[in-house]
Amino acid sequence: MTRVKLFEIIRRDHHVRGESIRALARKHGVHRRTVRQALTNAVPPQRKPPARSAPQMTPEVCGLIDCWLEADRQAPRKQRHTGRRIHQRLVREHGFTGAASTVRKYVGRRRRELAVGQEVFVPQGYEPGHTAEVDWYEATIQFPEGPRTVYFFAMRSSYSGRTFHVAFPRMTQQAFLEAHVLAFEWFGGVFEVVRYDNLTSAVKKVLRGRRRVETDRFVALRSHYLFTSEFCRPGVGGAHEKGGVEGEVGRFRRSHLVPVPEVADFDDLNARLLADCEADDARRREGHALTVGEEWAQEAAQLRDCPAKDFDTTEVSRVRVDRSARVKVRTNRYSVPVRLAGRKVEVRLHARRVEVVAEGRVVASHPRLQGRHEERLELDHYIELLRVKPGALPASRALLTARREGRWPSEYDTLWDRLKERYDASEAARQLLDVLLLHRKHTGEEVLQAVQAALRHGCVQAGAIAVLLRQQTEVPVAHPLSGLGALDAYGAVARGDLGVYDRLLGGAVLA
Repeated sequence: MTRVKLFEIIRRDHHVRGESIRALARKHGVHRRTVRQALTNAVPPQRKPPARSAPQMTPEVCGLIDCWLEADRQAPRKQRHTGRRIHQRLVREHGFTGAASTVRKYVGRRRRELAVGQEVFVPQGYEPGHTAEVDWYEATIQFPEGPRTVYFFAMRSSYSGRTFHVAFPRMTQQAFLEAHVLAFEWFGGVFEVVRYDNLTSAVKKVLRGRRRVETDRFVALRSHYLFTSEFCRPGVGGAHEKGGVEGEVGRFRRSHLVPVPEVADFDDLNARLLADCEADDARRREGHALTVGEEWAQEAAQLRDCPAKDFDTTEVSRVRVDRSARVKVRTNRYSVPVRLAGRKVEVRLHARRVEVVAEGRVVASHPRLQGRHEERLELDHYIELLRVKPGALPASRALLTARREGRWPSEYDTLWDRLKERYDASEAARQLLDVLLLHRKHTGEEVLQAVQAALRHGCVQAGAIAVLLRQQTEVPVAHPLSGLGALDAYGAVARGDLGVYDRLLGGAVLA
């Protein structure tokens, strides 16, 4: 029975039944003082903790504990003393004989006292369309080749909480700039103020106070979209100045990146992220009567319009193609068509792709390599050279790359083996290369279907495969039958005398 229930029974017995204090004390087995408390107030008084002394907690011991707790304020968060650890050290290092509970109680009280001077924050309110916050974070994503660490850019509206997320292989300045372009496009406008950490993509040097030396590329981006940038204080304390996006990162990671997502590539991942961002419009934040989407509807009209032309984040350079038909970008190499060997071409570097421009058009496009001293070769770029040097095909690195990346169907190896049964090695390689040339006018799936049909019919020559491919892809044209009644005009023509033929058979001579 709780004390509140006991007090109720005592009060009822006294006021309704008229029982005395002495009788009630005897009846319920409590002291008369308790009965008087119940008759005075229906709510039992708070119990007073007994005053106990802690003789083992001498000033020397307390001072030692205070020193350890003060030093913990500069130590890593996960490497600070617990009450149990402090008791262990006191016993082992100083012969302490007191109880662990006594030490834990003192540590808890001193921690609360030491926290009195901690930083206190002022609740903030924001106008629609005025402020956004930016942050980078990382997470593990499962790709077909295995798990890898992916870097995510987040831009959050401080008023509505609507947030844009996009993923990149690396946290580079170019990814940072491209993410802004994509974010402003997704939001449909530009915020007045955008708040950042002191990330190197935007800040070259931190000066006294809030002043910063910013990078030229970031200044150009800001000038293009005409927003104002604000930077937080350096260190952990500055993270609280953009707590909205910091909290959003944790929420989004828990909501959409757990369990570890399995994706085909970065395009697939970013398509999922956009779908998740749209779905989050339906959530309602704690303490808000409207959903994120409803608050965003109030805010969207307050954003400044985006410029007519997006900010160009491309890095352009002129590079000479080497003797192996490759261009070197940073430390990595990418293939181009062999006809460009020795010539200078224009390289356009994006955060996720590398494009090579020559003769007024894009002649090569590769996923950007994220490591150092890597190589990305496309077999199609070497076909003309391999037809002249067919013996180089089996060991060519471009072919090995296609096999490793799963872009070389097993049917092509079967076709190659069949060709070797009919031709010598060089001619078999040339025939196979002629089949690969068909990819320039048809999709990979169409060519593969033609190869499969050729293997079934036993006609493995490149010419036969081209015919099968044409039959598969060309739609026969049906010529409509029209103007059939036009022959009626000849119905009035006089008919000939067929009896003439009978006379000829009888030996008659016609004049």
